[in-house]
Amino acid sequence: MNLLGFPLLSVLLWTPALGALLLLALPAGRATLHRWFSLAVTGITAVLALTVAFVVATGPYGPLGQNGAVTNPPLQLVDRVAWLPSWGASYVVGVDGLNLWLMLLTALLAPFAVAATASRFTRQSRAMLGLLLLAETAFLGVFLAQDMLLFYVFYELALVPLVFLVGVWGGAGRTAAAMKLFLYTFAGSVLMLVGIIALYVLHRDAMAALTPGYPGTFNLAQIVADMRSGAFVLAPVAERLLFGAFFAAFAVKLALWPLHTWLPDAYGAAPTPAVLMLAAVMSKFGTYGLIRFNLALFPQAAEWAAPAIAVLAVIGIIYAAMVAFAQSDLQRMVAYSSVSHMNFIVLGIFALNTIGLNGALFQMVAHGIITALLLLLVAALYERRGIRELSSFGGLWKVMPAYSSLTLLALLAAAGLPGLVGFVGEFTIMQGVFLSPVLGWPFALGAAVGVVLAAVYALRWFRAAFMGEVENSANLALADLTRRERLALGSLAAAVVIGGLFPNLVLALTGGSVEGLIANVAPILGRVAGL
Repeated sequence: MNLLGFPLLSVLLWTPALGALLLLALPAGRATLHRWFSLAVTGITAVLALTVAFVVATGPYGPLGQNGAVTNPPLQLVDRVAWLPSWGASYVVGVDGLNLWLMLLTALLAPFAVAATASRFTRQSRAMLGLLLLAETAFLGVFLAQDMLLFYVFYELALVPLVFLVGVWGGAGRTAAAMKLFLYTFAGSVLMLVGIIALYVLHRDAMAALTPGYPGTFNLAQIVADMRSGAFVLAPVAERLLFGAFFAAFAVKLALWPLHTWLPDAYGAAPTPAVLMLAAVMSKFGTYGLIRFNLALFPQAAEWAAPAIAVLAVIGIIYAAMVAFAQSDLQRMVAYSSVSHMNFIVLGIFALNTIGLNGALFQMVAHGIITALLLLLVAALYERRGIRELSSFGGLWKVMPAYSSLTLLALLAAAGLPGLVGFVGEFTIMQGVFLSPVLGWPFALGAAVGVVLAAVYALRWFRAAFMGEVENSANLALADLTRRERLALGSLAAAVVIGGLFPNLVLALTGGSVEGLIANVAPILGRVAGL
C-alpha cells in the first residue's frame, strides 16, 4: 500500500522527469539558472528517497519498527495502476530490501552528477541537464518497477540519455564509444525481451489450464508466487534457456568478463556527469537484475550455472585489476577497477546464500560511493590541468594536501582497507563464497587475489601522482580544493567512513528480503539447511 493514500514512490519516480520538462520553460542561455534549478529538482528527489527509507525502516517490516524478526517482508509503498490490462501489464512500483539502497544510491548521487556540469560543460547546458534528469527517472524506474514489461521499458529508456551524453559531450572517441555502448547493451536487452515474452506465454498457458480464460500477467511477484506454490513449473530446458536470456542482458550491463569490452571506451570518453551515472549507478542494473529475476525466477538454472559464472567472475576480477594497473589514463583506470569490483559482486550473488547476497548488495552501494568519489577526484584534476595522464603528475601532496588526503582515502577504500566501506562487502562476499554449497574455497581464493591486486594498482596511482618531488612545473601552480569541491567530495568521503564503521545501516534493511529470497529458493533446490 502507499503512504496514507499518497503515492510517495510515484512522486519520487517522476519528479526528475517533471523537472526536465520544466527546464525547457526556463529562458535559454542561462546556464547557472539551469544548473541551480536541476540541483533543486535532484535535491527534492533525494529528500523524497530519504523519506521512503525512513518509512520503510520504521514500518512494521523495518528494523526500527518490527516486533521480532521479520522473514520475507512484502513489497512496501506499492503503487498499482492498470496499464495494458488486455496484456496483463500494469504500472506497479514497490520497494523492499533488495532495491531500497539502490534507489537511495541513485537519488543521492544525481545531485553530484548535476553539480559536475559546472564550469566545463556550458555548451547546451540545458540539454545536458535535461538528459541527466530523464536518466534519473529511468534509473529509479529500473529499481522500483515490479512489472516485467514496465521494468523493460525503464531499462531501455535509461540507455537513451546516456548514449547522447557520451556522444555529444564526450571526449576523444566519443562517437565510437557511444555506438558501442548502445549496440552492446541493446543487443543484450533484446534477448531479455524475448525471455520476458516467453515467460509470459508459458505462465499464461500453464495458469489457463487451471483457470480457463486466465489473461496472463507480467507481474513479477505473481509469477514467482505461482512458481513457489507449484502451480507454474518450468521444464529444465525452458528454465535454462530463459535464465540465459535474462542473464545475457544483465551480464553485458554489469560488464561481466568477457562481455566488458564496451565499458572502458564508454567510461574513458564519457564526460564526468555521464560516467558518474554510468559507473556508480547504471552498472548496478545488471547485478540487481540477476538477484531480482535470475535467482527468484530460475533458481535451479542459477544453481546449474553458478560454477561457470563464478569462473568468469574470478577471471574478470583478476584480469580487470591487472589491466587497471597498466593504465596511464586515470579515468580508464577507474573503469577497469569498476569492472573488477562488479565481477566481485557477481561472485557474491552466485554463492547462493544469505551471506554472499547480503555482501553483494552492500558492495553495490559501496562501489557506487567509492567510484563516484574517485571519478569526481579525477575530474577535479582534469579541470586544473586538462589531462588525466598519470605520468603528468607527481608530488601533488605538497601542492594539494586536501585533495591528496581525499584521494588516499578513496584509493584505500577501493583496496578494501578495514574500517572503510569497501572492506565490508568484499569480506562478506568472500565469506559467503567460502561457505557456498556450489562454490567453495577455490573461488574465495581467486577473489582474495583480486583484493591484493586492487591494493597494488591503488598504491601505484598514489605513489606516481602524489609522492616524491614536483617534477613538472605545470603542477606547481595547481590550486587545492575549492569550498564547493570540499563540500561535495567531503560528503562522499564521510559516507565511505560511516559505511565502513556502521555497515548495519545498510545490512539491517537488506537482511529480511535476502533471507526471504533464499528461504523461497532453498526448497526448490532441496537444500534448506545448506543455503
